[in-house]
Amino acid sequence: MGAGHAAGQAVATLRAKGYPGTVSLLGDEPYLPYQRPPLSKKFLAGEMPVERLYVKPPGFYEDTEVRLSCRVEKIDIDARQLVDSDAGKHRFDDLIIATGARVRKLDVPGADLAGIHYLRSIADVELLRDGLQEGARLVVIGAGYIGLEVAAVAAGLGVQVTVVEMADRVMSRVTCPQVSGFYEQEHRAHGVQLRLATSLRGFAGNDRVSEVQLEDGSSIAADRVLVGIGVIPNTELAADAGLSVSNGIVVDEQCRTSSPGVYAIGDCTNHPNSILGTRLRLESVHNALEQAKTAASNICGGDASYSQVPWFWSDQYDLKLQIAGISSGYDRIVLRGDPATRSFSCLYLRDGELIAIDAINAPRDFMSSKALIANHEVLSPDMLANTDVLLKDMT
Repeated sequence: MGAGHAAGQAVATLRAKGYPGTVSLLGDEPYLPYQRPPLSKKFLAGEMPVERLYVKPPGFYEDTEVRLSCRVEKIDIDARQLVDSDAGKHRFDDLIIATGARVRKLDVPGADLAGIHYLRSIADVELLRDGLQEGARLVVIGAGYIGLEVAAVAAGLGVQVTVVEMADRVMSRVTCPQVSGFYEQEHRAHGVQLRLATSLRGFAGNDRVSEVQLEDGSSIAADRVLVGIGVIPNTELAADAGLSVSNGIVVDEQCRTSSPGVYAIGDCTNHPNSILGTRLRLESVHNALEQAKTAASNICGGDASYSQVPWFWSDQYDLKLQIAGISSGYDRIVLRGDPATRSFSCLYLRDGELIAIDAINAPRDFMSSKALIANHEVLSPDMLANTDVLLKDMT
């Protein structure tokens, strides 16, 4: 149930493990499973054809019962079936829920005007891209990954970009002030205007947006608006079916829900992580793919468990930000390298233990840090800052 990146991986793993039964894939979009990260990057920039987004080529699904543009309206656990919007019934022995998340939408005056965009699907990108012409005026609401990635692509196309953010720095929920400051400087150097610590009042225009109105009484002229203020996990059908839901569909390390034979994977799940000693709901490709492999393996009779160091990435201009671990609760930051070289890392410590890293154009630091985080290594800040010593040797 669901036909995104996680679902595509689940089908691939079921096939690789020799699942003997019928595999059915139900998705409400008209597309086969595809990758979402490139949507705000190379696909938006026109540097990647749609065919390269697909997780697997169409021929891969010849032995799969594929139902696209099929919206499930009910999960009937007792009858072991899904009911779609056309009253069609789809029986199952085992079910994988891979419903992902949907964009969080604004509820302000003028939010329904034409020219206000959200970015979650291929269709969303195609609509937005038509307006990203040189000299056009784009206002981005939200300075998270999606907003800043779109801003970077648009600036590269010659679009006049303004980013509006309620917090006093960019990517404030996921990075430290030092990394935020570095990216703010980078965006300004590319001509992006940043309006930080600024609240949105609403939008104005005659049928189509022409102005973004701010709470301080000022306004910004706009031809297009991109809203990137987060997502909401799609858990309603699971909750209606009686499954345990708490900031995501609650699963165990084997991706099992509270009902036998029903699994959930990806952005819609709340899962335990034994390495970090907490439960998480992650919006992460890595998490989605690994949970897909875990659930499919267990359906095929395996005993797989999932618990890994979370990791994420963001591409903005020629900068690759790679994040490993979860930095919340840190009490010290160690700067490794010089930001002026455009290759450095920020390491997050708690009680001396390395808990996360932000690596900017520093792939070796990123790769080595995952093992250090998993092993709960307590390391000297002076040693971490010493670029003459490789992180992989700090054990």
